[in-house]
Amino acid sequence: MRAVIQRVSQASVTIGGEVKAEIGHGYMILLGCENADTTEDIEWLSKKIVNLRIMNDEQGVMNRSILDTGGDILLVSQFTLWASYKKGNRPSYLRAGSHDITIPLYQQMCQQLTTDLGKPIQTGEFGADMQVALVNDGPVTICMDTKNKE
Repeated sequence: MRAVIQRVSQASVTIGGEVKAEIGHGYMILLGCENADTTEDIEWLSKKIVNLRIMNDEQGVMNRSILDTGGDILLVSQFTLWASYKKGNRPSYLRAGSHDITIPLYQQMCQQLTTDLGKPIQTGEFGADMQVALVNDGPVTICMDTKNKE
């Protein structure tokens, strides 16, 4: 499971010209699942995200978590995080999970983040053509991979 976590001052997802979800200060997260992902990946990633200390404290130092600040989360599925660009110029998405496996994983991640954050998160729509808008605050962008826990 791969995630790109961006600290934002605002973010939104528009589908078919209508805003489906929007948040103020918090995290805009792009999530890519593969067939090998498990519940353990979801639990580890969710806990890591909500406890990640990339929010500013009173001195402007990244020392607080989203739990500390009461921020919001917008989670968007993103199969292209599994792009392989090793050969040629057209990316391959063979490692991106199949719909029958990744839709339940995405739904479980939504539920886990809601539980760990202690309030509902906002989401895009799995498989939809989405327009994502955000104002990256900092900018702060963190990439995580549950198979490469650096």
